[in-house]
Amino acid sequence: MKKTNLSDHDPSTVPSGEGKRFAIVAAEWNPEVTDAMLQGAVDTLREHHVSEEDIRVYRVPGTFELTTAADTILRRTTVDAVICIGCVIQGETRHFEFICQAVSQGLTNVSLQRGRPVIFSVLTTDTMQQALDRAGGRHGNKGVEGAVAALKMVALADSIEYEIPF
Repeated sequence: MKKTNLSDHDPSTVPSGEGKRFAIVAAEWNPEVTDAMLQGAVDTLREHHVSEEDIRVYRVPGTFELTTAADTILRRTTVDAVICIGCVIQGETRHFEFICQAVSQGLTNVSLQRGRPVIFSVLTTDTMQQALDRAGGRHGNKGVEGAVAALKMVALADSIEYEIPF
């Protein structure tokens, strides 16, 4: 079945985040979108037992800066995961393509290098309306989806036991 609402999830399948620490980095650009996504992420973490003091929120100028912020946070703190929130809307130039590619690759690299989940809650849409539809509108909230993914990835990491090589 095709999902059409980003916020649709069975709460019983989402692990508790009690005792876990999360950072959320949100771009200031397109605030009517990113602020709604940020609120969705915070509310979802709180709904799944993450305490307010275990949620750190950071703001960056734009989506491009999410990569550097996530890397800095993971180098300097002990958070269990970083949720990166941004919104890039197609314009008349190729800027959209360069930003989207750089951020998706950059966040993947940070996660792999730091060994902790970095969640890509970045909207890459053709129009502002498409973004609004995915930031609490008719298609749900990508921030909610990011928080759910972060909770699941942290639980997965906790479930994998270390093996001592022979």
